[in-house]
Amino acid sequence: MPNQDTQFTHFEPYPIVEGEEYMNDAQKDHFRKILLAWKQELMEEVDRTVNHLQEDATNFADPSDRASQEEEFSLELRTRDRERKLINKIGKAMDTIDEDDYGYCNACGVEIGIRRLEARPTATLCIDCKTLAEIKEKQLGI
Repeated sequence: MPNQDTQFTHFEPYPIVEGEEYMNDAQKDHFRKILLAWKQELMEEVDRTVNHLQEDATNFADPSDRASQEEEFSLELRTRDRERKLINKIGKAMDTIDEDDYGYCNACGVEIGIRRLEARPTATLCIDCKTLAEIKEKQLGI
């Protein structure tokens, strides 16, 4: 399941059954497990970063070495910040599961689709609305 920065791939695709009701309890459980595991992975990465920053913080005498370490730490912190935002999105997705709104497009209300949600579990727009939004962004230069 690709996302902005982290690769999460430890899940079995949902076995779609012909005529099955969309976002039934089994599907909601499937996505709840995916989201919880993804969040856990991200939280563990945060812990590793904290440990790395504490253990590897060295006061180098050489300015070049110090600058390299500071740049490495800065890059790591920016990545963690993006992951923190992703953790918030995961939390919002979990809330929509609990509210029975998960899996439906925020713009037009149609089903987002099981496979799209497996690819991007935090998706809030169907592929058509997302494509339209990206076209508008490109035209406006956002």
